[in-house]
Amino acid sequence: MAWGRRISRGVAHSDSCYPIFGSWATCATWHTGAVTSTSFSVASVNVNGIRAAYRKGMGQWVEEAQPDVILLQEVRAEEKIAADLLGDQFDTFIAPSLIKGRAGVGVAVAKDSTTIGLAPGAQNTIGLAQQEELVDSGRWIEVDLVTASGFPLRMVSAYFHSGQINDPKQDSKMRHLASIDARVRELLSRSGEGGPQTLVAGDFNVVRSEMDIKNWKANYNKTSGVLDEEMAYLNGWVDAGWCDVVRTLTGPTPGPYSWWSWRGKAFDNDSGWRIDYHYATPGLAGRALAARVDRAISWDTRFSDHAPVVVQFEA
Repeated sequence: MAWGRRISRGVAHSDSCYPIFGSWATCATWHTGAVTSTSFSVASVNVNGIRAAYRKGMGQWVEEAQPDVILLQEVRAEEKIAADLLGDQFDTFIAPSLIKGRAGVGVAVAKDSTTIGLAPGAQNTIGLAQQEELVDSGRWIEVDLVTASGFPLRMVSAYFHSGQINDPKQDSKMRHLASIDARVRELLSRSGEGGPQTLVAGDFNVVRSEMDIKNWKANYNKTSGVLDEEMAYLNGWVDAGWCDVVRTLTGPTPGPYSWWSWRGKAFDNDSGWRIDYHYATPGLAGRALAARVDRAISWDTRFSDHAPVVVQFEA
């Protein structure tokens, strides 16, 4: 692997206010430890359509944040379109949905990162089953990476169904969660048997507890994403050994939220949901240094209804 010459991607903005988009800024506090020049950053973001996101300024965020790895959800575009938008500075892999204009996930790896890159002969794995349902396509992709110190990693970008209570969409969501459950348990087992440590990150469309949603009482067991049977999966993975990295770094405090409805004053009132996660196997979780949410400063300066969630890991 040819490592690039950039010294420390994603490290420069380690103070409390993280400037992006030139004329506006977001206060994105690094939670806990200091970032270092030997660390790498992984940003996960539901872009809500990558073409629309770039029209709204996503490219400026990429330039300022300089993540080493971007895990993308709801791309809604073919690989060539996404790769052209992200530019030649990234190796980009996209798993598009088989339903046009829907879903789509991707992994983009900065070519000039000095701390992480594609593993030799890296393969990408798309989907959870050879014959998955059409509605499940474009929701799971795995790519093998390696750090400069030789630490093998598997990066997974995941986009869970949003669901809708008392609707067939919720049935699809629960079936997909069961498929995901089988895969994450397999990945966890392999990580403990000499296989690569793994990060599963993305838009899970489920909260874990009251700390993850502003309006808990109004939504608990009444709204998809806040149902006991959904939360049981996410909490079960933590019980099995996965680490919810952002929650571990921030501690038991409300948020940090990563999604706000476009409607009303949800964003202005910080009436959000924490549904975008970084789940790491133990060997990788132990290398997590800091986390932040790149929340825009105002409603009209967002490029998506989700904010990027960024975690810094020691390489």
